[in-house]
Amino acid sequence: MLNDRARILLKTLVERYISEGEPVGSRTLSKHAGLDLSPASIRNIMADLEEMGFVTSPHTSAGRVPTPRGYRFFVDTLLTVRPLAQIELSQLEHSLTASDPQRLMTAASTLLSDLSQFAGLVMTPRRSPAFRQVEFLSLSDKRILLIIVTMEGEVENRVILTDKPYSASALTEAANYFNQNFAGHSFDQVRSKLRDELGRMRDDITHLMSAAVDAGSQAASQENVVVSGSRKLLDVQELSSNMGSLRRLFDAFEQKTGLLQLLDQSRNAAGVQIFIGGESDLLPLDECSLVTAPYSVDGQVVGTLGVVGPTRMAYERVVPIVDVTAKLLSSALSHH
Repeated sequence: MLNDRARILLKTLVERYISEGEPVGSRTLSKHAGLDLSPASIRNIMADLEEMGFVTSPHTSAGRVPTPRGYRFFVDTLLTVRPLAQIELSQLEHSLTASDPQRLMTAASTLLSDLSQFAGLVMTPRRSPAFRQVEFLSLSDKRILLIIVTMEGEVENRVILTDKPYSASALTEAANYFNQNFAGHSFDQVRSKLRDELGRMRDDITHLMSAAVDAGSQAASQENVVVSGSRKLLDVQELSSNMGSLRRLFDAFEQKTGLLQLLDQSRNAAGVQIFIGGESDLLPLDECSLVTAPYSVDGQVVGTLGVVGPTRMAYERVVPIVDVTAKLLSSALSHH
């Protein structure tokens, strides 16, 4: 689509704009592109690039800035990735050695944010829907804590509101019934099996059983995104200058549904994937990009991680940060 001179000029323009944050003029391009071209020739090529939608001219400047299409062409065909410095590699390797999987997720999210200076995201693995055992603990007259131990040994708590108080012996009886009859099953499987059993149980315990199944199903189906360093985006001039858009981004961090969908799309990617600006309806900002990579346990992809930052981010630096973090997290989880 572009000849060599146009590609070199576009690459130079994107790199200068990422580095300096100012529209790039033909004089700067002439100085840094390494091409033996007259200013008039450079202006002609830039006009062609603008016509093709790769660059645009802000009203107040003679220089040009990349469009989302320009960034996309840059990351797909012109990007030269820079390997991580040894000190950064050491920091990653040292931090991703925790034995507890949840701590590993949090550490990875924090590292992504610290190294990129943007927001770090880790989509936690889907849990097995089956449970190993449950327990009930009375919190007050009509509030009961349902404690679920997953097949992986992780603990999930849910509060159940009941219409009557239950004695400690009734709670033990209900837990024993669950564990003896349904351990190793999912709550959805329990629901269909329990439907036949409820008619043979005491009325006072059927409500507790049904409420526990509903709460357990909700807990098992829930995925989560660990977000670190979102406040760092307040320091990015292009984002902080539009508080309405930034508020929408923070809402997305809080609600997480769109982020989960976006990260889920990346689950089947072969490696690093980059979403730029308005390419995804799930990112509420045209000035935002998301760099993602899947991570695995014993060769099986279980989740995705990434960095959210401005479209004007140093992709050659962020891409290896995301890539290496995904590989190290995969290794740490597989050895866990």
